[in-house]
Amino acid sequence: MSTTLLSAVADPIRWQLIAQLSQEESRCVCRFRTEPEIPANLLSYHLKVLREAGLVVGTRRGRWIDYRLTDDALDRLHAALPVPGSRACGCAVDPEPALAGTRP
Repeated sequence: MSTTLLSAVADPIRWQLIAQLSQEESRCVCRFRTEPEIPANLLSYHLKVLREAGLVVGTRRGRWIDYRLTDDALDRLHAALPVPGSRACGCAVDPEPALAGTRP
Protein backbone atom coordinates (compact mmCIF):
# COMPACT_ATOMS: atom_id res chain seq x y z
CA MET A 1 0.00 0.00 0.00
CA SER A 2 2.73 2.50 0.88
CA THR A 3 4.57 1.82 -2.38
CA THR A 4 1.39 2.74 -4.30
CA LEU A 5 1.15 6.05 -2.44
CA LEU A 6 4.82 6.85 -2.82
CA SER A 7 4.76 5.92 -6.51
CA ALA A 8 1.83 8.27 -7.01
CA VAL A 9 3.69 11.25 -5.58
CA ALA A 10 7.14 10.34 -6.89
CA ASP A 11 6.53 12.35 -10.05
CA PRO A 12 7.44 16.04 -9.58
CA ILE A 13 4.24 17.22 -11.28
CA ARG A 14 2.04 15.13 -8.98
CA TRP A 15 4.03 16.34 -5.97
CA GLN A 16 3.31 19.93 -7.06
CA LEU A 17 -0.40 19.13 -7.31
CA ILE A 18 -0.43 17.64 -3.80
CA ALA A 19 1.41 20.70 -2.49
CA GLN A 20 -1.12 23.05 -4.10
CA LEU A 21 -4.05 21.10 -2.71
CA SER A 22 -2.54 21.08 0.76
CA GLN A 23 -2.70 24.90 0.76
CA GLU A 24 -6.47 25.20 0.30
CA GLU A 25 -9.63 23.19 0.82
CA SER A 26 -10.31 22.61 -2.88
CA ARG A 27 -9.07 23.87 -6.21
CA CYS A 28 -10.69 24.07 -9.62
CA VAL A 29 -8.81 22.13 -12.26
CA CYS A 30 -8.49 25.42 -14.17
CA ARG A 31 -6.37 26.90 -11.34
CA PHE A 32 -3.59 24.30 -11.17
CA ARG A 33 -0.19 25.60 -12.25
CA THR A 34 2.83 23.39 -12.80
CA GLU A 35 6.48 24.02 -13.51
CA PRO A 36 7.13 23.22 -16.27
CA GLU A 37 3.69 24.01 -17.63
CA ILE A 38 1.91 20.94 -19.00
CA PRO A 39 -1.04 20.52 -21.38
CA ALA A 40 -4.54 19.89 -19.98
CA ASN A 41 -4.60 16.24 -21.05
CA LEU A 42 -1.39 15.53 -19.13
CA LEU A 43 -2.72 17.38 -16.07
CA SER A 44 -5.82 15.18 -16.23
CA TYR A 45 -3.62 12.07 -16.36
CA HIS A 46 -1.67 13.13 -13.25
CA LEU A 47 -4.88 13.90 -11.36
CA LYS A 48 -6.23 10.48 -12.37
CA VAL A 49 -3.14 8.79 -10.89
CA LEU A 50 -3.67 10.70 -7.64
CA ARG A 51 -7.37 9.77 -7.62
CA GLU A 52 -6.60 6.09 -8.18
CA ALA A 53 -4.13 6.20 -5.29
CA GLY A 54 -6.91 7.55 -3.09
CA LEU A 55 -5.15 10.85 -2.42
CA VAL A 56 -7.55 13.24 -4.18
CA VAL A 57 -11.23 13.35 -5.05
CA GLY A 58 -12.96 15.42 -7.68
CA THR A 59 -16.38 17.04 -7.59
CA ARG A 60 -17.99 18.12 -10.85
CA ARG A 61 -19.28 21.69 -10.97
CA GLY A 62 -20.82 22.22 -14.39
CA ARG A 63 -18.03 21.67 -16.90
CA TRP A 64 -15.32 22.14 -14.26
CA ILE A 65 -14.01 19.75 -11.63
CA ASP A 66 -12.93 20.86 -8.17
CA TYR A 67 -10.25 18.69 -6.58
CA ARG A 68 -9.38 18.29 -2.93
CA LEU A 69 -7.18 16.02 -0.88
CA THR A 70 -8.93 13.12 0.81
CA ASP A 71 -9.33 13.62 4.55
CA ASP A 72 -6.50 11.23 5.37
CA ALA A 73 -4.20 11.84 2.38
CA LEU A 74 -1.43 13.69 4.21
CA ASP A 75 -1.55 11.31 7.18
CA ARG A 76 -1.29 8.30 4.85
CA LEU A 77 1.64 9.86 2.97
CA HIS A 78 3.39 10.66 6.23
CA ALA A 79 2.89 7.09 7.46
CA ALA A 80 4.23 5.70 4.16
CA LEU A 81 7.50 7.63 4.38
CA PRO A 82 10.39 5.91 6.11
CA VAL A 83 11.46 7.79 9.23
CA PRO A 84 15.21 8.44 9.53
CA GLY A 85 16.56 6.75 12.62
CA SER A 86 13.76 4.20 12.70
CA ARG A 87 14.47 0.49 12.51
CA ALA A 88 11.19 0.11 10.61
CA CYS A 89 12.78 1.44 7.44
CA GLY A 90 15.76 -0.94 7.70
CA CYS A 91 18.37 1.79 8.14
CA ALA A 92 20.84 1.98 10.98
CA VAL A 93 19.46 3.80 13.99
CA ASP A 94 22.74 5.43 14.98
CA PRO A 95 25.98 4.39 13.29
CA GLU A 96 28.02 6.65 15.63
CA PRO A 97 27.97 4.45 18.79
CA ALA A 98 30.22 1.92 17.08
CA LEU A 99 32.84 4.65 16.72
CA ALA A 100 32.29 6.16 20.17
CA GLY A 101 35.02 4.13 21.84
CA THR A 102 37.62 5.20 19.29
CA ARG A 103 37.28 8.94 19.82
CA PRO A 104 39.63 10.75 22.17
